[in-house]
Amino acid sequence: MKKIITAALLAAVAMPAVALPTAASAQSNRELRRDRQDIREERRELNRAYRSGDPRRIREERRDVREAHREYREDLRDRDRRWGDNDWRDYRGRNRAIYSRGNWRAPFGYTRFRSGVRIAPSYWGSRYVIADPWRYRLPPAGRYQRWVRHYDDMLLVDTRRGFVVRVIPGFYW
Repeated sequence: MKKIITAALLAAVAMPAVALPTAASAQSNRELRRDRQDIREERRELNRAYRSGDPRRIREERRDVREAHREYREDLRDRDRRWGDNDWRDYRGRNRAIYSRGNWRAPFGYTRFRSGVRIAPSYWGSRYVIADPWRYRLPPAGRYQRWVRHYDDMLLVDTRRGFVVRVIPGFYW
């Protein structure tokens, strides 16, 4: 009986710690989506200013586009800080065996991907999916997202559209 109570208490204590990054991740994803929408709107306004031919309005709209891009980059940095990059980096330094390359081969050549690129489903097929990202101290993947291994890199892929959401180069030794 003591074991059951202890296990229940541990589970109750551990659950909020797991739920927080997901909520923060969802919030930051909403912020990023809103920022991208702002950038699109500011670009539309800039195009209207170009059509009007007013130099002062063009300058103002360019400044607005730059500010929207700056806000987007700041939110990206905030999201990365919330994801806790140092957590997995410190853990990797102490547990090198978990991050060793091992005998891993892919039927295709290495390509260095970057965020925002669309990749073929063969790159993020079930053979390459990381089923246990918590083992590597990676943040949980969002809805319709998967952590995928691509040679020594780690990719977070949006499985609905095939876009690379995040790249961690040189993740494995």
